[in-house]
Amino acid sequence: MRSDDVALQVRERVPLGALTTLGVGGPARWCCRVERPQDLETAHRWCEERSLPLLVLGGGSNLVIADEGFDGLVLQIGLSGLTFSHDSGDTLVTAGAGEPWDIVVATLVDRGLAGVECLSGIPGTVGGTPIQNVGAYGQDVSSTIDRVTVFDRIQRDVQSLTAHACAFSYRMSRFKKQDAGRFIVCDVTFRVRPGSPTSTYADVVTYLKDAGVTRPSVAEVRSAVLAIRRRKGMVLDEADPDSRSVGSFFMNPTVGEADRERISSIAGQAAPGFAMGDRQVKIPAAWLIERAGFHKGHADGAVGISTKHPLALINRGGATARDVLRLATAVKRSVADRFSVWLEPEPVFVGFGADRDVEFLTKARG
Repeated sequence: MRSDDVALQVRERVPLGALTTLGVGGPARWCCRVERPQDLETAHRWCEERSLPLLVLGGGSNLVIADEGFDGLVLQIGLSGLTFSHDSGDTLVTAGAGEPWDIVVATLVDRGLAGVECLSGIPGTVGGTPIQNVGAYGQDVSSTIDRVTVFDRIQRDVQSLTAHACAFSYRMSRFKKQDAGRFIVCDVTFRVRPGSPTSTYADVVTYLKDAGVTRPSVAEVRSAVLAIRRRKGMVLDEADPDSRSVGSFFMNPTVGEADRERISSIAGQAAPGFAMGDRQVKIPAAWLIERAGFHKGHADGAVGISTKHPLALINRGGATARDVLRLATAVKRSVADRFSVWLEPEPVFVGFGADRDVEFLTKARG
């Protein structure tokens, strides 16, 4: 065994399903956990010398791993730490990529810092938040990110990228698109400050109103978001099979006003939407899915749709990755056939190679 193997504590044939929130997927050919930034370069070199692909794994909350597993090195990120500094009245919070995301949110909320309270209850680790540009209930993580420290696998060095350099857009970033696989996130610095929380999303507004809260604090908005997410099965809970998912499987599509009117005409009722500017409207994917014939509680063998939310495709027990793809493909095809809207998936598909179902799911338009 070579010295790099010892330094990285590389293990063979590690089951990956248990390391994801969906609970499907075969083994990793190799797997190791890193807790120091300098180990990232070692891991990269280890893969390069063996001509092996590398997969970075955080909380496993946004992955669908193939039943055949991953024929390379899976790198579990254990980079930890949480530090605070101040700049012109703002608080700069730097969190290691391996820190559990919701613990970071809770820590900021406990300090009365606003900016991430609506992102409460989202599973996974800090390192995944800039990659997905995680968002929910009227907030996107990009609005608070100040910079992201990364290891660049091309330049072989550690760099600090500004939020602008990350090229954020709706549920997207350069890390997920044009530079997929190039960077490994080491830590993320958030710029937050004391202030009023974000409470503009309809579900949150309704919940707070029903609770008699007229001027909510960041803590009250966090509590509201957690309650709403739990009601939808979107908070990880071993006792709740509806939470055995990747969260929202599809992104909310953005369409023009004319398309919204067309969709409303087909559905026989006004399509809900959120104005995005330039006469663009974001329509809830859940609304389209239900009106395409897939309802909460739908079962298809070992997979199904959550009894609490039509956007969550769940592992009902013993499901395979192929089962998940079959159901996701059926959902996307039904929405496309009825409304001519092509839903885009949120999770990353790993280990599938040239797969017909994955190609269809990731295709932006017919």
